[in-house]
Amino acid sequence: MASLGLGEIKDAVSSLSPDQLSEFRSWYEQFDAAMWDQQIEWDAKDGRLDAIAEAALADHAAGQSRPL
Repeated sequence: MASLGLGEIKDAVSSLSPDQLSEFRSWYEQFDAAMWDQQIEWDAKDGRLDAIAEAALADHAAGQSRPL
């Protein structure tokens, strides 16, 4: 599969019909959410979220949190 440049992708998206654009938006929303979830998983495994979690737990223990 040939790789497209960003300009080519932008041009292709710009030329979509309204129905195709709607379908693309839906696909991209799901794709982006999956990539975000994967990044969080990688960050958690690498310990990048440990300090944030510890700070949140300390704030909660100190009574500085509230129910959602």
